[in-house]
Amino acid sequence: MKTICVLVLVIALASSLKSTLRQTPQKLQAELQKSHYGKALLHLVELHSMAGGAVSELVDAIEELDNDLIDGLQLLDFNFQQRTNQHNALVVSLNQQINDAQIDISRSEDVIENLLVPRREQLETRIATLEEYQEINRKNYDEEVLIREQEHEAFEAQVAELTDATVAVDDALALLQTLSNPSLAQVKKFQNSLKKIEQSIKPRSQMAPFLKALITLASNQNFSDQGIISQIVNALNEFRNAIVDSINDQTLAEAVARDQLNQIDEHIEFQRQINAVNVDLTATNNKIDDVTEFLNQRVADLKQYSAELQLENDNYADETQIYNDTKNEFIREQQITEQALALVQSVDFSNIQV
Repeated sequence: MKTICVLVLVIALASSLKSTLRQTPQKLQAELQKSHYGKALLHLVELHSMAGGAVSELVDAIEELDNDLIDGLQLLDFNFQQRTNQHNALVVSLNQQINDAQIDISRSEDVIENLLVPRREQLETRIATLEEYQEINRKNYDEEVLIREQEHEAFEAQVAELTDATVAVDDALALLQTLSNPSLAQVKKFQNSLKKIEQSIKPRSQMAPFLKALITLASNQNFSDQGIISQIVNALNEFRNAIVDSINDQTLAEAVARDQLNQIDEHIEFQRQINAVNVDLTATNNKIDDVTEFLNQRVADLKQYSAELQLENDNYADETQIYNDTKNEFIREQQITEQALALVQSVDFSNIQV
């Protein structure tokens, strides 16, 4: 117990002796009288001298304390070096995470702004254009349908007219086959058949001139001459063939016109293209949502990593300040201890009086 008290007082006293170690014992004693710690030390020294205590005990105790301070300083340095290594590793890791987050943010923003958004705008424009073309095609098709209906009605009327003419020609040919010495009634009947053919052919029909010439020829005959009858039969057959050819040509033209109308109707094709672009647009919007979600997450990560780095730097700065203060205190105490040791080793306690 006595040794511990001596150590405490010696250490406290040594803080006031930094500039006095080279002084004489008389001057040192005068300096010690100026502080409470000095007076306490002088009392202790006087008591130690009066008690006949060995100086070696003080020397050993101070040397042991000095060694403890050295060990404590080394442990402090070791622990702080460990903390510094931990800090440096954490800073490197956080900086890497921050850098990765910044790269992801930059890439995501670039993908959204320079790839996905322009792609979406392009697809939306494409859909709008296709819908516009589809509407134009619908209007054109509706107009063509009206025209086609009118043309079809005219076609059916023309075919009906030509069919009636064919029937009338067939009737006339059948009648001519029975004429050898025709009676007046037979001639009259044949002329009525020609008039029927004439009525079935419209004035503007391409058959009208040919029919008119045939009627003129037949109207002036009494059909007693078989050669004349043969010529009329040939003319009627040619006329019938021309009617059949006309029906076939118009039927073919009708089929072509119907196919052309079907080709004009591109509504289904436009809708197919619109549906395909809509699929691409949906996929693009989903991709934008996914990348935006990832971007927001990385922005939050960057904020978190930055906050963690700032907190770590602040904590390390505080710990560094504590370390420096503690180390300085250790050094100060070690210096005081060494000064106290020098004092004890150099002073004659028997001459000290308080």
